[in-house]
Amino acid sequence: MTSQMAVRSMVKNVASNFSPACVYGAVIRGPIARRRPVMRAVVMAAFLGAKGIGQVAAQTATDTEPGQTAGAPVITAKPKQVTVTGDSGSTEIHWDTGNGSMGFVFVRGTDQKLVLFASGPKGSQLVPWIRLARYVFELYGDQNRRTLLATVTVTGSTRTETAPQATLWRARARWLLVVVLLAIVYVAVYLSSTGKLRTTFPTEPTTSDRPLHVTRNLLLGIIAFVCFDGIIFHSEVYVSILAPDSYAGRLAVLTRAEKQRPASGLKEVLVLGDSRMAEGFSTTVANELGSAAGFKFVSLAEPASAVSSWYYMLREVDPTARRYWAIVVPYGIGYEPATADALRISMAAPLLHYADCFNFASGFQRWSGRFRAFTACILRGSAYQSDFADLLEHPIARITSVQQEAEKLRSRAAYKGRDYDLVGSSYDPTTRQVTFAPKLTEAQRQAVRKSLIQPSQSDTEYSLKLQREWIPRILNRYSNSSTAIVFTPVPRGPFGELRGFSKAYHSVLPSSAIQRTTFSLPEQTFDFLEKPEYYFDAFHLNAKGRQKFTGALVSELLRRL
Repeated sequence: MTSQMAVRSMVKNVASNFSPACVYGAVIRGPIARRRPVMRAVVMAAFLGAKGIGQVAAQTATDTEPGQTAGAPVITAKPKQVTVTGDSGSTEIHWDTGNGSMGFVFVRGTDQKLVLFASGPKGSQLVPWIRLARYVFELYGDQNRRTLLATVTVTGSTRTETAPQATLWRARARWLLVVVLLAIVYVAVYLSSTGKLRTTFPTEPTTSDRPLHVTRNLLLGIIAFVCFDGIIFHSEVYVSILAPDSYAGRLAVLTRAEKQRPASGLKEVLVLGDSRMAEGFSTTVANELGSAAGFKFVSLAEPASAVSSWYYMLREVDPTARRYWAIVVPYGIGYEPATADALRISMAAPLLHYADCFNFASGFQRWSGRFRAFTACILRGSAYQSDFADLLEHPIARITSVQQEAEKLRSRAAYKGRDYDLVGSSYDPTTRQVTFAPKLTEAQRQAVRKSLIQPSQSDTEYSLKLQREWIPRILNRYSNSSTAIVFTPVPRGPFGELRGFSKAYHSVLPSSAIQRTTFSLPEQTFDFLEKPEYYFDAFHLNAKGRQKFTGALVSELLRRL
């Protein structure tokens, strides 16, 4: 029983950066869904060998036993030791209370004050603001911090200092790839050389005037290695066992489920976006409002996703560019830190093709990011290094998590938003100080203060640059299609005085792109939502705001389409 609890404690949940918010109603059903766990078990066994087969079988049998015990609470960080480049670095926090009860994650920084970081029974969230300091993330069972469930410490440093176990597995993974490459090169050189094949290793030195064609054989070996990488990582072989709670895994699960979803026969409208749209748009509410007019709404809004990822998601779920009646593309101020290059590459990796190497790489600011993006398109395994190391470290937890995909999709579809607000709070643009409502705890106040910190000018300009480059590519893809492309602003925040987060669509997007859309909603469309009662922090709508925003957006779509 103890081992069972330990295994279950490692199981993580598919969740957004801020909550399990990316609403998506499609759930895999039918024979394909029933066969997928078997296929993945076979794939996992191929990776782990005979020992893995026994472990997977034992865990599968354990999962079916009645009266099974809930897992222990756990909170983890990937990585714990963050390399700070420039001003900050990034890590990802995962938590799970183990029994489905509400959990509250607090963070203690350099000021030693506890700040509410996230909440929910389980989930994950990106932390892009790690600096040269020590941060303690604590998981509590109550908001008043009476019951401490688990903790994890994250340290920012100028050099990488990973945990010994993780370092060991990563080193083994790298050496395994090197050994495979050397073996392929050796076999290519040996078999491609002229002369008779030797059946025994010569005991005496021999000479020959026949050329070995080393250059040719080396190229053949490299080509063979690329093919090996393609067979494993460019196909469904490895994608099917990606960690569902990782960024790459979430995107793979969403696009796969949407691609396999049968046509509804209605006028289907696809909504894209990042965490602001994931928190703000509800497919449940939208379908209630649009069903009478024959509309069905689908959301692929995913926290931390960039506009470049939206392009590849569309290519994956809509290969003919004629599946949807309309596609809603959000625009506006965003936050794209250059330190998140690795995250963006890993997130888009399941959707990339070999031919994307130049286009995808061009979307990165730094040459290091461009090189990694280019390499990820050719050698997909390079984008899955962390995921592969995690698979080797926790194989049973991985296969268990993969088997729970359908359940996680259902929980995403049932998400209704956060149920608290900022009513009674105000913002003074002169002093840049927030006056909080008495009902807010100190932890909630600190969380709002952190969310009010505006991103740097370079990060916001980078976000706008990505929109100006990639939204026209989406338009080009649908240039010969009857699909309507609709631009919509993103809800800005609870305080109208924060105009720094506001830009009109004509200043965000090129005029050539605007003219090619079916219509664009102006930035003032959702000004009525700029009230504290509709937000739970400075960026994201709460449950009430979610209802209001969805209703207003759907009304505009139904009226104009």
